[in-house]
Amino acid sequence: MFKTRNRFSSLGHWSLFGTWYLRFGAYQRGVTLIDTVVGSALMLVIFMGIAAVFQLSIDVVTNNRARAGAIALANERMEYLRSLSYTQIGVIGGIPAGNVPQEESVTLSDIGYTRRTMVLYSDDPQDGLGGADQNGIVADYKTIRVEVLWTSRQGERSVILVGRVSPLGVESAVPGGTLTLDVVNEGATPVADAQVDIINTGTVPAINIRTYTNSSGIVSFIGAPAASNYQITVSRPGYSTTQTYPVTPENPNPDPRHLTVVNGQTTSQSFTIDLVSTKTVRTFKQIVPVTWDDPFANESLVATSTDVEILGGEVKLAGSSPYPSSGFLQSVSLSSPLLAGWNSLSWIDTTPAQTDVLYRIYDGSGAIVPDSVLSGNNSGFSVSPLDLSAISTSTHPQLRIGATLSTNDPDVTPSIQSWELEYDYGPEPLPNLSFQMRGNKTIGNNPTVNKYDQTHGSGASAMLTLSNIEADTYTLSVATSTGYYIAEACNPQPEALLPNTSQTTSLYVLPDTDHSLLVDVRGSAGALLEGASVNLVKTGYDVTLSTSSCGQAFFEDLSSATYSISVSKAGYQTYSNTDVGVSGLSRLSVSLNSL
Repeated sequence: MFKTRNRFSSLGHWSLFGTWYLRFGAYQRGVTLIDTVVGSALMLVIFMGIAAVFQLSIDVVTNNRARAGAIALANERMEYLRSLSYTQIGVIGGIPAGNVPQEESVTLSDIGYTRRTMVLYSDDPQDGLGGADQNGIVADYKTIRVEVLWTSRQGERSVILVGRVSPLGVESAVPGGTLTLDVVNEGATPVADAQVDIINTGTVPAINIRTYTNSSGIVSFIGAPAASNYQITVSRPGYSTTQTYPVTPENPNPDPRHLTVVNGQTTSQSFTIDLVSTKTVRTFKQIVPVTWDDPFANESLVATSTDVEILGGEVKLAGSSPYPSSGFLQSVSLSSPLLAGWNSLSWIDTTPAQTDVLYRIYDGSGAIVPDSVLSGNNSGFSVSPLDLSAISTSTHPQLRIGATLSTNDPDVTPSIQSWELEYDYGPEPLPNLSFQMRGNKTIGNNPTVNKYDQTHGSGASAMLTLSNIEADTYTLSVATSTGYYIAEACNPQPEALLPNTSQTTSLYVLPDTDHSLLVDVRGSAGALLEGASVNLVKTGYDVTLSTSSCGQAFFEDLSSATYSISVSKAGYQTYSNTDVGVSGLSRLSVSLNSL
C-alpha cells in the first residue's frame, strides 16, 4: 500500500508539474504573439513615416525643380522685353501693342508651363494720379508682368515677376484714352481674379486682350486707342458671365453697349458677376376634386350587405311588407394612387315617417373610423353633406361608406337612391410641359430685352434642372398654346434666385380658362399662410376657398369683372377689398397683419 500511495503521489506531482508547464508554455507563446503584433504595428508606423518623408522629399525636389524652371522662363521673357526699345515693349493684341504673345504653352525639362505676359502703361503717384498729374501725362512708364503657371501634385502653382520700364529722357504723352473696368458681385463687393476679355477689331493693330482683375476688382488700360466697339466680356469659373452688347435690329438700344474710348478721356464701366445657382422646375397637374358615386344600378360597388336589396336604382330593406326592422350595407374600399385629401360624403335618400338611415365611415378593412378622428361617427349621420376633411389620408388611405336602414313600421322602408364621396386627387406629374423662364435683368431698353428669356420643357420626368443660372428674379409662365395655365406655383411668381443657392419651383397647371384669379396669402413677415379662408364675391358668384400648403387659392372660370374679396385666418386681421379686377390670368397678393 505504501508503494501504491507513493506511486500515486509521484503521479500527482508529475501531473501538477505537467499542467503548470503546459500553461506556462501557452502563456509564453501568447506573449510572443502580442509582441509580434505590436512590433509589426510599430514597424508599419515607422515605415509609413519614412515613406511619407520620402514622398515629401520627392515633392519638394520636384516642386523646386519646377519652380526653378518657371523662374527661368519668367526671367527669359522679362529680359527679352527689357532688350527692346521702349516703344516696342508690348504684347500682341494688347495696350500697348507689341510682338510678344499674351499667353503661350512652353515645355522645359519635360514640365509643361503656361506663360502669360502683360504690358500696361502705368500712372506713377509721385507726380499725381489721373487729372491731378503735375505734367498732365498719366502714362509715366510701362509695367511688365510675367506669370508662369504649372500643375503639381498639390494643385496649380505659379511664379510672377513684375518690373517696370521708363522711357529715355522726359516722359511723353501717349495717344488714346484710359479704359477702366470695375467688377463687383451682387453685394457690390469687388471680385478679384475675374477674367476680362477685351476685343476691338477696328483698331490698328487689332486689340485682343485677356487679363484679370486686381484685388480691388479693377483692370485699367492707359493709352487705349481712341475707337468705338470695345467688346468686353467678364467671367470667372463658377460665376455668371456679363458683357457689352452690339446694336442689332433685335436690340437697338443695348445696355451696356460696346464701349467707346476718346483721346484724353477716361471710359469707365462697372460689371456685376456672382456665383451661379441651380434651379429645378417640376410640373404637375393641379390637385382637383374627384367624385366617386354609386347610383345603385347593381351590387358591383357594394362589398357587404345584410337584410337589404338593390333594385331599380335604389337600396331598401329586403323583401316586402312586413320589412325587417333594420338592414345594413357597406361600399367597396375607396382609394386613389394620388390621394391628396378626403373632402365630403353626400347622399340622396327617402325616409318616410318612422324610418331612418344613418351613415358612417369605415376604414379600408371595414372597421369603423373612431370618433377621435371623425366626431359623431359611432352614432351615425343623417344630414348631407358630411365633411370628411378631418380624416388624414396618411392614417386612412382607404375608406368605405356604410349605411344602416331602419324602420319602426314593418309596412314602410327607407331607401337610398345614391351616395357619392368627393376627394382631392393629385398632384399628378405632367411631363413635357413647355414653360417660359424670364429674368428681370435687362440688356436693352425701348424695347426691353431681358438678359435671360428662354423656353424650356419639363421632359419625360416632369422635372428640369438648370445649372449655372445667374442670380436674378425669375418669372415662370406657361404659354396658352399648351392648353394649360398656372393654377398654383410653390413659390409664387416672380421668385428671387440668390447667388450660390439651389431652388426648386413646382408649377401646378389646369386646362386653359379665359379668366381666373390666383391669390397668395402671406403673414406680415412674408411667410406664406396655409389654411387661410379666401372669399370671392360678385353678383351671382360667391365662392370660398382655403389656401393650400403653398399659401395660395385659385379661382377659375371667372368672368371679366370686378370682385370683392375677404381673406381671414385665426390670429390675423381680416383683409377686405371691394375692387379686385379680374381679366385674363389675374393675380393678387394679400398680406395679413397679426392680431
